[in-house]
Amino acid sequence: MRTEAAVTGAKESPDGPTGAHLKRRSFLASAAFAAAMPVAAANTAQAVELPADGPPTTPDHCSVGRLLAVPEDVRGSAWIRSALQVAVELELATIPAYLCGWWSIKDRGSEAARLIRRIVGDEMFHLGVVSNLLVAVGGRPKIRDAAPSYPGPLPGGVRDGVTVYLSGLTKSLVHDVMMAIEAPEAPLAQSEDTSPTVGAFYSELQKAFRSTAPELSTRGQLSEHIGSDALKPIENLDDVEWALEMVKEQGEGTASSPSDTFEDDHPAHYYAFGEIYHGRRLRKVGGRWEFTGSPMPFPDVRPMARVPEGGWPDPPAHVRQLLNNFDAAYHAVLNSLDHAWDGGGPRALSTAVHAMRGLEAPAIELMETAIPDGAGTYGPEFGPLPSHPAP
Repeated sequence: MRTEAAVTGAKESPDGPTGAHLKRRSFLASAAFAAAMPVAAANTAQAVELPADGPPTTPDHCSVGRLLAVPEDVRGSAWIRSALQVAVELELATIPAYLCGWWSIKDRGSEAARLIRRIVGDEMFHLGVVSNLLVAVGGRPKIRDAAPSYPGPLPGGVRDGVTVYLSGLTKSLVHDVMMAIEAPEAPLAQSEDTSPTVGAFYSELQKAFRSTAPELSTRGQLSEHIGSDALKPIENLDDVEWALEMVKEQGEGTASSPSDTFEDDHPAHYYAFGEIYHGRRLRKVGGRWEFTGSPMPFPDVRPMARVPEGGWPDPPAHVRQLLNNFDAAYHAVLNSLDHAWDGGGPRALSTAVHAMRGLEAPAIELMETAIPDGAGTYGPEFGPLPSHPAP
């Protein structure tokens, strides 16, 4: 078990994410707290009706709190499949907000751009990991149907009060969205001897895999290099442990310290975003981690405004066309990802990767188009189809 370092500037204060006691990545605060409500075990078991043949058909069928309320001794393969579908939805929900922040940075060689690009790659890898795990236990990731609307809450009922919105990179976006999503259960600890708080959701998944020991199949799983990571089939329970530990170590539901790494020298996502927000690198001072290291200037960005609820109102014809083109390309990505884990295999995954690269050009063109009589520029909506039908 790893230990957690102390990090200054990460409390529930102007230097920490709003509502830091409710975590998305470390689900212990919200989901496990709900699971601890005084409900009889028999009633709790009946409170969550899990399908026997796969994950729920609607994204809100199972919340993280309801899943963790199920007694451990009745969590079987259906529970695992339902939990993994929620994980798919959560992983997918983060990517558009991070992409908008990254695309808005003018200098791709800046430290901020490089950090966010790495984290986007990690999130895509995590989506692949949980999709492979779901296929391994006889399910199928529903990626297209899991795509959320923005602005909105995170899937699964976690981090109640956090609204994920799309905009260019600002300190508010870094603080209120990126750091809030990634915040560990206890970003401040007294020393490195303090035991870490492990994210309940992925840890409970690990426990369910161990106790259930479901038969795992590699049929339909995919292999691909995603960012700096190699996605590979899950063949046995050791592979399950490795995959989920890697996800947690990279920032998926762990309260690891900045010095905790998984086969690389990068800090967890929360701390990387913290460096951008504080404008300083992390450094260790007297046994404590502080954002007081070398300067990290906030990058020059394209001033993409926040996408309002329902999308941009009455955009000009050329902007409407750009928005529709972007959303059509985005949905092509989702369709290809859906197909990849539903028999399409590596070719469909390659199609999705190629289509995803094509999102950047129209996104930047939108970010360089000023909003008439408004502040800032347009940006992609990652919306439903058709986004803006012609009048």
